[in-house]
Order: sequence, then structure tokens, then C-alpha cells
Amino acid sequence: MVFTPSWESLEAREMPEWFTRAKFGLWAHWGPQCQPGHGDWYARSMYLPGTEDARFHRERYGHPSRFGFKDVINEWKASRWDPEELVALYARTGARYFVAMANHHDNVDLWDNTHHAWNSVRVGPRRDIVGEWAAAARSHGLRFGVSVHAAHAWSWYEPSQGADPDGPMAGVPYDGRLSAADGAGTWWEGLDPQQLYAQNHPPAPNVADPKAIHRAWDWPDPEHWPDAAYQAAFKARTLQLAEAYRPDLVYFDDTVLPLHQCGPVGLEIAAALYTLSEDMIVCGKVLDERQRRALTWDVERGVSDRIEPEPWQTCTCLGEWHYDERVFAEHRYKPAAEVVGMLVDVVSKNGNLLLSVPVSGEGEIDEDERAILAGIGRWLAVNGEAVFATVPWKVFGEGPSAEHPPALKAQGFNEGSAMTSADIRYTATPVGTGSSLYATVLGVPEGPVVLRRLGRQAGLLDREITGVHALGEGPVSWRQEEGALVIESAAQVHRIELGARER
Repeated sequence: MVFTPSWESLEAREMPEWFTRAKFGLWAHWGPQCQPGHGDWYARSMYLPGTEDARFHRERYGHPSRFGFKDVINEWKASRWDPEELVALYARTGARYFVAMANHHDNVDLWDNTHHAWNSVRVGPRRDIVGEWAAAARSHGLRFGVSVHAAHAWSWYEPSQGADPDGPMAGVPYDGRLSAADGAGTWWEGLDPQQLYAQNHPPAPNVADPKAIHRAWDWPDPEHWPDAAYQAAFKARTLQLAEAYRPDLVYFDDTVLPLHQCGPVGLEIAAALYTLSEDMIVCGKVLDERQRRALTWDVERGVSDRIEPEPWQTCTCLGEWHYDERVFAEHRYKPAAEVVGMLVDVVSKNGNLLLSVPVSGEGEIDEDERAILAGIGRWLAVNGEAVFATVPWKVFGEGPSAEHPPALKAQGFNEGSAMTSADIRYTATPVGTGSSLYATVLGVPEGPVVLRRLGRQAGLLDREITGVHALGEGPVSWRQEEGALVIESAAQVHRIELGARER
């Protein structure tokens, strides 16, 4: 089917079955910003005087007039990266799809790219990162996706045009305005820094304010839209990525679609992707009801408060999006139990969970992350039937977190609510494939499991309960009362068997 760049056309796509069955994906949000080991958005904040990253950069590397982010890219060698070993681990953990970052706001493409010289085959590791991830994912039977973030480099890199306001280097320009002519005799001779930094334009107002870019994330001001050449280059790069690696999922870190208020480019890209493969998922953020029928809604670090009519995805991370050595040193990752609770909560509301496991600049994950993945894998090995290939039930759950869910903030950012043994989530087998209802306790049960939504007076069951099994244990004692189904078990997940006939 050929799609055209309009919402009417994009709405005609059908949701791929693989995505609705998969439920759980793992993500390597990995690129040159992981090299310093200092967390997310490093390539921007290193140019913002007074920030922690700016201080760190000057201490480790020197002043950004002499050693800018282009030079950090040159230091990134990924010397210990073994995609086959990592993806094998992710498959053992229980992931059904794997997503690799194809580029970030730092504007480095991580594949062999004829449209953009600042790519990982020509600089940094000198390897086709996306190609090697794709081969590993497919060799282990995982669906493969890519995340694309680079549409924002135009504004995101604007602090690289600046200079220190005071001190011994006051007024000395950073490297964001360098051109190809300045590269004679340097390691980057023959490369144009403007293709990387894209700063041949006046910066937006308040460029030194670290938060200003968030207020302009959806391109509200035509005066500061990227020029036509920039938009055309981004489109060419993105479509070459899709044509070369045929991903099953493309995640855009953008409100709606890349450059969506700047012209037709975002819709043109989406139409081309669906035309390339009707089996493809295209994710966007902050979507309205109609857009969620045309794209797959992604919620960043957050969850919906209801069963969504269209399949959706939440993306979150064990720690910082880019690897941060301090998170490992202080053991501040999300524990396995929190990840499992979030997964079950999301699935009960018709969603998938995409979890980023931060990868160091060298290309490894640390021992804390490996332990967390092992914990997730053990839980899924026992309880995965309550997650994979399930559908939402009539209600997603019960308990305090269901009755008083936190509100979404912008594109998400409402995760982290404490889950207790009173918080239950429900999933079910699809119609025609069985008669099972699953009840998962999000905390650790401290006694009998009490399911108030399954009591007689709730009126939600249209068939008789014929048995209850604790996953990993077997049949357990139960009784259905007027106010609740009471299960005499301390297990976390129970399969409730329903009779074949209606009452």
C-alpha cells in the first residue's frame, strides 16, 4: 500500500500484530555522549557555563574552544562493544524486541551513511553500529527498531556558538561556528563541523537558559525553524536508515513527528516508512486522539491512567538516558521489582514497555545492570504468560495507584509511584485463545490475595470461576465472596480459570 503525507492516509495503517503481542523491549540509548560517562544531554550542557557538565568538561578535556564535542566523538572508540553478547543477554531476559539509537540530538549518525559524514563508520568507532545491532537482534529472533532524535540539532547545539561570559577565557568562541576551512592539519581535516553542529544561523533568544529549549521543543516560532536544506538532509538520512536496515519500529523523540510544525517533512517521512513496510511501528509523542490512530503514542518515563483504545508504548531507563558513572557508583538504578511492576501496569492498559539499559562509552553494561536484567528474566520465566500476548481486561486494576493515578506531565514523567500489595493489575488471554484472567500483585503479598473487582457484587465476571493457579506453584485454595475473590496464596501472579459458558 502506498501512503501519502496526510493524517487521512496514515490513519489507514493497521496495527502490526507483532507489536501487540511483544509487550517488552530493551533499548540501547548509546552513542558518543556516553563516552564522558556523565549522563544525558552532555553535548549541549558542556557549552552552558555554570552547569555541572561544563565544569566537568573543562576539568577533563579543556576549554570547548579547543576541545569541543566533535573531539569527544573522536575519543569514542567502543573498544569493548560486543553486540552479539549483549543482545543474547537481552533475549534471555525476555525482551521481544530490541531498539538501537540511530542518532541523538548530538547529530552523529550511527550507521554507514552517504548523506552525513559525521557517522560512526567515518568517525569515532569506525563501525556500522546500527548494522551490527540489527544483525545481532535478528540472529536472536528479536524484532529490531531504531530511535531517531537528530531533528533538534539545529536548536539543541546553539550553546556551542557561545563563549564564557567571564574568567580567563571570557569571550573566546566555542567551536560551534568552525567551518571545514578551519580543519587544516587537525584530526578532522576534510570534515565540516557545520554539518555536525548546524550553527550557521542566529541562535534563538535566551539560548544560555538551559530550560529555554523545552519551551520551544515543538517548533512554535517560525522565525527559528531550521532551513529547507537542513530539513531535506534530515529526511534523506532518515529514509536511507529505514531502507538500509528495514527496522520494525522507528521511534522519533519528537512532539508528534520530526519538524512537525515546520512543514510537511514529518508527514512525508511517516508516509514513506509505512509505504516501505506496513508492518512497521512509528512512534511519536504528545499525540492527540486522531494522531494516535495514525502513529503509536510513546510516553516518556510515564504511564497512562486508563486502558487506551490504541496500543501504545512507554519508554523509560534504568538510570540516565546516557551512561552516567555516578549512577553505577551510587547504585541508583531502578531495581528489577520496579521495572516488573511498571511492565505489568503498562500492559494492563494496552501498552508496551521499552526499557533502556545504559551502555558505557566502551560498549559494556555494568554489573548492577546485569543483576537487574537477571532479576527481570527470572520473573518473566515464571510469570511471562500474564504479560506476553495478553490483552487488557474490563478494568486495568484496583488499589490506591488505580484510584489515584498521577497525572502525565508534558510527554510523560509521572512514573515512580509506590506500589503495594493492595495494587492489582489484570490482563487476559485474547478472545478465542483461552479463558484465563491474570491478576498480578504489584507489591509483595503479605497474606491472602484479595481481589475486590472479582467479588460477586462487582458484577464484572460473566462466567464462573473454575480454578485458580499461582504461576510457578500450581492450584491454590480460593473462595469467591460478595465483596472479593480471596486467594490463599502468597504468590505474586495468579491465573484465574473461567468456565466456557456465560452464567
